[in-house]
Formats: sequence, structure tokens, C-alpha cells
Amino acid sequence: MTLPVHIIGGGLAGAEAAWQIARAGFPVVLHEMRPLRTTPAHRTGGLAELVCSNSLRSDDAEYNAVGLLHEEMRRAGSLVLAAADACRVPAGGALAVDRDAFSAAIEARLAALPGFWVVREEITALAADWDCVVVATGPLTSPALAESLRALTGADSLAFFDAIAPIVDKDTIDFETAWFQSRYDKGDGSDYINCPLSREGYHAFIDALLAADTVPFHDWEKDTPYFEGCLPIEVMAARGRETLAFGPMKPVGLTNPNGPKPYAVVQLRQDNALGTLWNMVGFQTKLRHGDQTRIFRMIPGLQNAEFARLGGLHRNTFVNGPRVLEGDLRLKADHRIRLAGQITGCEGYVESAAIGLLAGRFAAGLAVPPPPTTALGALLAHVTGQANAETYQPMNVNFGLFPPPPERDETGKRIKGRERKKACAERALRDLAGWLGQGDGAE
Repeated sequence: MTLPVHIIGGGLAGAEAAWQIARAGFPVVLHEMRPLRTTPAHRTGGLAELVCSNSLRSDDAEYNAVGLLHEEMRRAGSLVLAAADACRVPAGGALAVDRDAFSAAIEARLAALPGFWVVREEITALAADWDCVVVATGPLTSPALAESLRALTGADSLAFFDAIAPIVDKDTIDFETAWFQSRYDKGDGSDYINCPLSREGYHAFIDALLAADTVPFHDWEKDTPYFEGCLPIEVMAARGRETLAFGPMKPVGLTNPNGPKPYAVVQLRQDNALGTLWNMVGFQTKLRHGDQTRIFRMIPGLQNAEFARLGGLHRNTFVNGPRVLEGDLRLKADHRIRLAGQITGCEGYVESAAIGLLAGRFAAGLAVPPPPTTALGALLAHVTGQANAETYQPMNVNFGLFPPPPERDETGKRIKGRERKKACAERALRDLAGWLGQGDGAE
């Protein structure tokens, strides 16, 4: 008799992993603590409950990375995308759903599978006699299970406070204004991108920060204090108008080859191995996203910036994936256990379901990860090793995670602007077809 795969957590990732495993013919036991124990965010006991927006974001597979991820998941037999398409409501170019119908559809399709069971109970520790486990408990993992993971993976492997700085697509930085230089030319001298501000520009930036609107903490976040080492920039600015100029925006040790000596400097640090994404150093923030985009584009060199991720500061639970996960989502400390969904450090409904899809396929015997040129593969690479472990934070899928496309097309014409995204998407679907055509082997 085949031992069941145990899945902990009935959110998007857990439901998707269960679907992939059970459809492959393996028995699955899904452990979900709701409604016996609720969370501060959930309102029902339904599987795959959407707790915030009902939108799965853009469905444009040609020019948008999350839309491409939608299409790849459809082709890989995703339950979440099938249910979303069936329960779709009008939302322009976005894929939005009737959330109650969506949850009900997922529950019904899982319940119809032979060898699938739901057990309503809280799992506080990982059982020693379970042969194969997928932990998909999300950003509000119960404290007892979180501590069990921490004990297994190490004291520094689990984060409970998410201090996120914005990340910029390098291709959208203006290098007629910005320049490469490390402070005092340390390292190789080009570890940072620098954006200069004049005295007037700096004070206009501070005025905009102080006037901007911030996102309030949720009730369950209010008992989590700020860390002095990761204060939001608007909090630092409120302590004094020159605080940032003597803190993360200090200009000392830097020259400006493109103009006069700056009064303040915003530095960006490389955030992925490909060098396509750059993190705004010291810019964790609770500003609303619209204000972030408007205010950060006031910075010379970033006036046309596209943000792969905007800043945030909130209570969260996620592992340092590059440190603790193998390339197939297994824990380095215990190969019986895979992680899936937002606990791996991906961000967003679709990304969570995508990592669940991969965890399920791996557990069912697919031994080869998808190519990093696909959206699935690029997201997997981010959570398992491509990202910088020292600065690892949750992220949505974006084209900055992909290997760059060719500089020129078959005719020799240079590929520029939006067409580079289209080239990434076309390459992704070609490479996905090859991956899906590979035979599955026993794990």
C-alpha cells in the first residue's frame, strides 16, 4: 500500500499541491485547522479562501509576468487556474473571481478525487512517521508549527517581521544620471547604483514623504514593534529633516561623474544573481503603493523606474528559501518535507499556487525543475537559490527574475522596451512545452 502524502494547510498552495499529487494517483491527506482554529485574516473554513482581494491580477500572458504565469499553470493542469476561469467575474484585463464560488469549486473538484481526504485539525509539529509532507501554511502559520520549523531549520531561518524595500528593474534606471560606485570604492568599486539629489531635490523629497499616506497596521501586527535597524523611511524622516541625509542617503565616500557633488544619494544594491533587479537600500516603508511610485520617481535616475516589488512592513512568516530549501522545495534539514506557497518567500495568490503546483508535481515524482526561462522556473529559482540570502524577502513574479532575452532577433534587429518582455514570454512558453513533455519518474 502506498503511504499518503500529508499536506498541511488548505490555502491556494495546499489545494494545488493536493490536486497535482492526487491526480497522479497518490493518496493525499490534507490537514486544515479551520474552522476549528481561525486566523486573524480568514473568515470561513473553506479551502482556498481568498482573504484579501478577489483578483489574481493581470491575465496578459504576452507582456505581463503574472499573466504568463497564469498561462503556464493552465498548461500544467492547475486546479486554481481552472477554478478561477470557471468563476471569473468582469475585471478588464485582470483575472478576478467570485471568491465564494471559487473556493466551493476547488473543494468540490478535490473531493471528487479518489484517495483524497480532508482532516480538520491543527498540526503543531511534523510527525516523525510521515514519509512525505508538504507544508503550505502561508504567512499566518500557527505559532506552534512555526516554532517546529524554526527548530528544524535553525534560529535564523524563519522571519516573523517583513521589512521590504522596493526593487527596481535595472533596464528602467537612467544611467545618464545614475552611476555605479561603491562607497569609498570598496569591493570592486561598482557594487551599487547611485542616484544623486541636490539640496533642493532632497528637501522636496522629504516634504513628499512626510505628506504621504501610510498603510495602517492590521490588528495582529500592532504588537510587533519596529526594529531600529529597519525603520520605515517615513519614520526616519519624521525624526528630523536631515535624518535620511545622515543615514541611508548619506553622500560621503561617493563622487558624481555625471554632475555636481550630491547633497544626498539613494543607493541600489544588486538583488539577484542575474543583475537585473536592484534593491533600494534602507527604503523599507509603509507608504501606500501609489505614493511610493509617485515619490520614488522624484529621485533623479528613477524618474521612469519600474518596480518589480514595492516596499512594505508587516507581520509575516516565511523561511529564508535560499538557505534552507533544495531546488525541488525539500528542506535541506529533512528531505521528507517540502514547503509550498507563501511560506517559501513568494508573494501573491498566483505565485503561492504556482509553488504549490511545483511542490505537488515534485512529490508525485517529477524530478526535473522547470527551466529558469519559464515563469514557474524563474519563481522557483528565486525561492530556492537565485536570490541573495542576506537580503531575501518575499516577491511577486516579474520579468526581472528571468534570464535576459537575446539582445537581437533573428533578423539582427535590436529587441527593446516592451518587446523584451514579449520575447521572454515567447521563450518561456516554448521551454515550458519541452518541460511538460518530459516523462515523470519515481521519486
